[in-house]
Amino acid sequence: MSGSEGHDATVRGWAVDPAAGREGAAEIEVRGGVLERLTWLSGAAADGLAADGLLILPGLVDFHAHFREPGNEDAETVASGQAAAAHGGFTTVALMPNTTPTLDEPSALGRVRAAAAASGSPVKVLAHGAVTAGRKGETLSAMGELADAGVVGFSDDGASVRSATILRNALAYAGALGLPIVDHPEDLALTEGAEASEGYVATVLGLKGWPVAGEAGSVARSIAVLADVVRDVPGARLHLTHLSTAASLDHVRAAKAAGLPVTCDVTPHHLALTDEWIAGARRWAWEALDADGRARDPWADGALVAGPYDTSLRVNPPLRSAEDAAACRAALRDGTVDAIATDHAPHTEVDKHVEFGWAVNGISGIETALSVVLAAVGAGELPLVVAVALLTTGPARLLGARSGVAPGLRAGEPANLVVVDAGAAWTVDAASLASKGKNTPLLGRALPGTVRLVLADGRVAYAGG
Repeated sequence: MSGSEGHDATVRGWAVDPAAGREGAAEIEVRGGVLERLTWLSGAAADGLAADGLLILPGLVDFHAHFREPGNEDAETVASGQAAAAHGGFTTVALMPNTTPTLDEPSALGRVRAAAAASGSPVKVLAHGAVTAGRKGETLSAMGELADAGVVGFSDDGASVRSATILRNALAYAGALGLPIVDHPEDLALTEGAEASEGYVATVLGLKGWPVAGEAGSVARSIAVLADVVRDVPGARLHLTHLSTAASLDHVRAAKAAGLPVTCDVTPHHLALTDEWIAGARRWAWEALDADGRARDPWADGALVAGPYDTSLRVNPPLRSAEDAAACRAALRDGTVDAIATDHAPHTEVDKHVEFGWAVNGISGIETALSVVLAAVGAGELPLVVAVALLTTGPARLLGARSGVAPGLRAGEPANLVVVDAGAAWTVDAASLASKGKNTPLLGRALPGTVRLVLADGRVAYAGG
């Protein structure tokens, strides 16, 4: 159910509002789609309300997703992507420009906006424009026109900005426009043809390895270029997306300590899954570590419970070791990472039901992201308030004030919120997913946190259970 106007509801639960820096037992009242009242409860009024029950959260914000339209509507349309986002608790989504045609000039952006408006969904759709024309890495796109049209950043996602000269010019130009460059860090000289993260699992499975340096080296290069540009263009900003290795995060940590305007995100699958899943393991990443923090051998400890080479696990960057996943979670806790972004990448069966090395990269993850993060919270890997901030206020800050996205539980404003039953599990199956893309390795798995209600701009985006 979506799009209905003037929703009324009264809900008691455990509210988490990172914008206000507060969490606790609360009651909200929504009338006519407006959050009329938020009352923080204590004493007897708060009895039975805890973080393992009903959660009341600001609407989630996804900084990085793919809805495929225009050009590959068999995999996802803007409308089906909005429905999937709502099912996952997201009220705002920023789309990447690797569509067909590329989102490299305003008319392509207009097509995305028209599709979002036609859907009737209240989920807000924003978009990043391409850095280079056609994402070919040769000449800059119509960046000024795209900025005037309302893009929230520039990216050649799916590939890095390969030329350091182009990257330098893009950082300077985007900085003057007040927008970030969102770089996909990958050195193709090291990663071309790679199928899995270089290491023990890839070796045993006979898959071509993607070395850590294939990501970390690109991160270091981009930060070095930023350091050069920012001396002349103080407004230059670099965002590094879907980081997956400890080495990459160390580069970002050091750059932030040096005062450089660099930010980054990680995905739920790089926090919670590891390369051993390709061999057939199905335990969370934190369960794959021994007492000394080293990755266990899945062949030695009976972790292999499924068949190998599940192509839904082929993703760019690849799933990494348990140690790298632990480094990602540590970077969430210490503030190195600014947001959790889904990198929702739906694909058709034709593109995924092939040999592992031939499968296209990507996991359909916008509907499972919140549950995966809640699994990490439940395991003590992440405080709830930090997790919620990384899914709301963190990405909103990256999008900037001009996006109009300001998550929070503020009385007197149209409601943008999600109600989640943290104590209720749901089983992921193809029929339960609103996305056209069913390419998730979590099919058949019971996950914590059932989304009950999502209000976006005062309208019902999703109501279920």
